[in-house]
Amino acid sequence: MPIQCSKCTEQRAVLKRPKTGQSLCKECFFIVFEEEIHHTIVSAQLFKPGETVAIGASGGKDSTVLAHVMKVLNERYKYGLNLMLLSVDEGITGYRDDSLETVKRNQEQYDLPLKIVSYEELYGWTMDAIVKQVGMKNNCTFCGVFRRQALDRGAKLLNVDKICTGHNADDLAETVLMNVLRGDIARLRRCTSISTSSGGEDVLPRCKPLKYAYEKEIVLYAYFKKLDYFSTECIYSPNAYRGHARAFLKDLESVRPSAIMAVLHSGENLSIKESVKMPVQGTCGRCGYISSQALCKACVLLEGLNRGLPKLGIGKHHRLHEKLLSQQPLSNAEERKLKAVDF
Repeated sequence: MPIQCSKCTEQRAVLKRPKTGQSLCKECFFIVFEEEIHHTIVSAQLFKPGETVAIGASGGKDSTVLAHVMKVLNERYKYGLNLMLLSVDEGITGYRDDSLETVKRNQEQYDLPLKIVSYEELYGWTMDAIVKQVGMKNNCTFCGVFRRQALDRGAKLLNVDKICTGHNADDLAETVLMNVLRGDIARLRRCTSISTSSGGEDVLPRCKPLKYAYEKEIVLYAYFKKLDYFSTECIYSPNAYRGHARAFLKDLESVRPSAIMAVLHSGENLSIKESVKMPVQGTCGRCGYISSQALCKACVLLEGLNRGLPKLGIGKHHRLHEKLLSQQPLSNAEERKLKAVDF
């Protein structure tokens, strides 16, 4: 016997929400999904009327759903926002070039301005070239650090007030687990924040409207709305550390669907002892970007690539930062030690 929608009780249910277990028809699912994101935006006061907001657009399901829902809610509730799409081209042949074609179609479908910035123009390197140097083991470290900074640089070119990204509940729960496993107290403390702006006037605030949306529901929304998105995984990510946290979380979810939100809420409610020494955020002595060291991670990674010592940015080499900042050459012993680091 067909199951009726538990909300309208008139239409036949086409899905059971992974987040709540509700049986819903398509239209009721759309309404509930969009209203929950609207509630997140309003309750967290993510935006102010008149602001220009850059939506981080990769062409994937999360950013495509974010762009669609932001446009719908902006018009429905008159947020008064000026929305734009911002994409980063990492230079990954057969992956990013294809996904950017999806972003360009999204630009036309949603009638939003689009800006694309590339690693090559910002750093002089593509991810293809970086992987040739560093291999497949730690390439995600380079890509993640460069992408975060590239989004900020692109946003400044657009003169926007905020950046919003498609990070969902699954992403944040994975990050909580990763930071627990790494013992990274500083990141654990801030990784669940819905809005971050801990860098002074020079760092643009970032927000996550999809923070409480389950990945499975984002996929269902994109599927039933017939949204145009790119679904191929990055060719360089099979060995990413996040993949292990994701697999563990999926196992937990299969037993208890509420595990995702439970991990997320645990991260939100963690408190740090006052006696724990936390890094002090400052600015990079070379590029001016936010950093707790003399040089930001992006500058250290870039310096290592340019010197033919890509391992320079992997691990803790803080004592070398002053040398790098003053352009001093490394000693033979220091270079040998870096070359001996196992990727």
